Amino acid sequence: MSTQPLPAKVGQRFRGFLPVVVDVETGGFNAQTDALLEIAAVILGVDEAGNLVRRETVFSHVAPFPGANIEKAALEVNGIDPDHPLRLAKSEHDALAHVFKPIRQAISENGCTRAILVGHNAHFDLGFVNAAIARSGVKRAPFHPFSVFDTATLAGAALGQTVLARALQATGLGHDQSEAHSAIYDAEKTADLFCLLVNRMRPLFEAVQAPAQA
Repeated sequence: MSTQPLPAKVGQRFRGFLPVVVDVETGGFNAQTDALLEIAAVILGVDEAGNLVRRETVFSHVAPFPGANIEKAALEVNGIDPDHPLRLAKSEHDALAHVFKPIRQAISENGCTRAILVGHNAHFDLGFVNAAIARSGVKRAPFHPFSVFDTATLAGAALGQTVLARALQATGLGHDQSEAHSAIYDAEKTADLFCLLVNRMRPLFEAVQAPAQA
């Protein structure tokens, strides 16, 4: 009696990296001077059919670091009130520790060596994450310090669209402008786009892998 092989762990798909989709909401564009206000991370995995899927979303409001700059224009876009009494924001150190804990666990469970940040214009998000890590002294950061997977690049090549909303609309995933610029919404939508594009490329990946496994 034949048995179906177990699906590969996600680390085998990305050369030992665990893809984690990250979106940050901030008080401006400068990671060194502007506040990190929200961070959301979507941990990815593979399902029973071997397709890349969302596994877990983790999120934290972040309290501006002492002396942080916050641009009024940025708050008008993301709708965040940093002083809202029910915001329950964590310090950068505690927010990163909260987000990094399940990522480290997923790295171990998937046989990966470290995580790699996935984002739409991903170096923006990585820049703010790295700056917060440096300021807060968090040890054992799970992400590769400079490599990323960028869905703006992938969507531009595959769909001819580099704007997240337009790429989502082009794939039929949909985009709700009223929900946009929330870290959770943007991270989960970016994760859906990344999974869709990677899964569409699966036949190419498997064709490349087949000779090596023969």
